[in-house]
Amino acid sequence: MKLAAFITAHMDEIVAEFVAFARTLEPASLGNSVVELKDHAREILLTIAAGLDSAETPKQKRDKSVGQASVSKGPETAAAAHGAARQSGGFTLPQLTAEYRALRASVLRLWMPTVRSVTRATAEDLSAFHEGIDQALQESAVQYAQKTDRARDTFLAILGHDLRTPLATMSMAGVFLTRPGEGTERTAQIGVRVKRSAVAMTTMVNDLLEYARTELGGKMPVSPSLADLQDICQFAVEEATAAHPDCEFLLRCEGDMIGDFDAPRLSQVFSNLLNNAAQYRSGKKPVTLAAHGGKTEVTVTVTNFGREIAQESLRAIFDPLVQLSVSSEQKGPMNTSLGLGLFIAREITVAHGGTIGVESGTSHGTVFTVRLPRTLDLRGTRSRAR
Repeated sequence: MKLAAFITAHMDEIVAEFVAFARTLEPASLGNSVVELKDHAREILLTIAAGLDSAETPKQKRDKSVGQASVSKGPETAAAAHGAARQSGGFTLPQLTAEYRALRASVLRLWMPTVRSVTRATAEDLSAFHEGIDQALQESAVQYAQKTDRARDTFLAILGHDLRTPLATMSMAGVFLTRPGEGTERTAQIGVRVKRSAVAMTTMVNDLLEYARTELGGKMPVSPSLADLQDICQFAVEEATAAHPDCEFLLRCEGDMIGDFDAPRLSQVFSNLLNNAAQYRSGKKPVTLAAHGGKTEVTVTVTNFGREIAQESLRAIFDPLVQLSVSSEQKGPMNTSLGLGLFIAREITVAHGGTIGVESGTSHGTVFTVRLPRTLDLRGTRSRAR
């Protein structure tokens, strides 16, 4: 009997074996109901059986055999729905793959005794069946991974949002302790430390929220208005100085700094670049922020001198959750960063229609360069820097 016909004729028996195995996995009580398990297995097997009966071109067969078959997006297939349900039910990815291993074994264990002789058609059926199972597993795994990523990013967004209130209280306490006449010299010193810690933690929480926003599919929002980039840079330097009092920051501005900018967002860009530069500097050389206003764009560079960054690291430096190691000569502590600052800086810069890049060498140091268009075009979108 052809394998497709066998699967259809023995559907109840195959599904019963699959459900029996699936119910042995933990946490079975939190996962799908028996009806859902049966429905998923039945629809997955019907899809595979339909594939066995359909004619495929040589190219389609070749693509499927090397894993290039299309993967459905979203829970529109039974396999994708099963992967999503397993993730919601608390199952692990190895448990999900074990189910498909059991489903494959159940079909073959029941079908093989009915095969009287192995022909070319039998071999083709067997090969196509394995490819069908693999395709269904891939669809389930993709949906499982997407739901896992979304759950993680939602958690990060909630965590970052909920941390804002206690951080605000902490910042207010620091301000109170440093007010003249409110305490002793010792309490004033503690207040300075509290304020500094609050600034560092607020930066981390803001980066966490922006990362979660972008990972959840949202775009980095910007609200540009007429602003002076020199004021934005000055504020960023003041923030970085508060967070890194042992580091010297220099600010140099020339040319026309007026443009159509989202001041709070760009302040976050430059603060992140300055904090990164302070963390990875070495020796006593200052960190320099230099801005030059041209006719159509403003160029801002942040320069520090430290260990040269390797080219392979430069290629990934703007990726989220990337941190370079800090050598014994470098000044900044590792625990002040989540590895999101440069990622956020890139996203905000791109949202402004600008570009950001980095170069590193022993002679000129590590230089981050941000180029921002200064005006809007007639259609209301930002003019990109050429």
